[in-house]
Amino acid sequence: MTDYKADLNRRYWEYQQSYFPDWQRFFERPYAQDGRPPVFLPREAWRNVIINPQASQAEIDRLLALIPKPDRHRLFRSMNSSQALAQSVFGNLAIYGLLHCLAELQSDDGEALLGKAQVASANFAMEFKVDHLREPRPTSFDVYIRDGYRVAFEFKFTEAEVGTCSRPRLTPRASNYEREYCDGNYSSKGAGKERCPLTEIGVLYWHYVPSLFNWQCDSDLFPCPLNKNYQLVRKILAIGVGADGRVSLEDGHVVLIYDERNPAFQESGDGLDAFRETRAALRAAQMLRKCSWQRIIQHMRRKGFYLPWLTEHLALKYGL
Repeated sequence: MTDYKADLNRRYWEYQQSYFPDWQRFFERPYAQDGRPPVFLPREAWRNVIINPQASQAEIDRLLALIPKPDRHRLFRSMNSSQALAQSVFGNLAIYGLLHCLAELQSDDGEALLGKAQVASANFAMEFKVDHLREPRPTSFDVYIRDGYRVAFEFKFTEAEVGTCSRPRLTPRASNYEREYCDGNYSSKGAGKERCPLTEIGVLYWHYVPSLFNWQCDSDLFPCPLNKNYQLVRKILAIGVGADGRVSLEDGHVVLIYDERNPAFQESGDGLDAFRETRAALRAAQMLRKCSWQRIIQHMRRKGFYLPWLTEHLALKYGL
């Protein structure tokens, strides 16, 4: 992981020097020896998205509007941001009417990347929130395609995992520690208490888990299968359960997008292990698929007419 990130940082700083030589206008600080990637100033954060050099102001506005400022992740200004990378790739495909190129791709396991979905800019959204699982913070799809059949994308780039449950990480200083701390096991928490602290506060994950996964909610599980696989499981639940509470194994799926160079998504990596464990537990394995950034961008590059200026900058900035 150290070497992987060091190579990316080298690329980022070279990109900054080539395209933003007057760094004081755009970045928090010049080249950093401590391994930190370039970070844009708050007012210049939008420049972390790769934009067509010939774009009209209307096209720029449409691209940036796909992720409004309040929906930007905390680290959006960093060149490591997977959200900024996603907006650069999927956002540009959307505004230039080229999302159909995704339908030409297969997942790593040979399934149609988009399944039965007919994708178009009109049924495409970024940072789409789903609020019917009664979560304190609603699940948000990085990219969501809704066409009867639904597809949700989960983007990873330099992350070391797919996203774990926060309850085992609560400290005694947290205001909700007594009620919501979990030891990482789906097991009895005391007389009259639910096995999962999230169930205790009304979250519906375990109400639906047995319908979509081969995990039962009425017996102890050591460790809790949601602990390390939390982000993937909640996205599948949000896709597999409709707003009316109806469960379907056939009306949608989740796609995990990752960087092939990231050790977390190579053999024995935490990200790949989480994907495999989650997919193996599904009653319908096709509800979870994965595809690399490299597969998508190489497909765009082979076609030639799929935004060549974008693939050029993706190579220079990210080595993709």
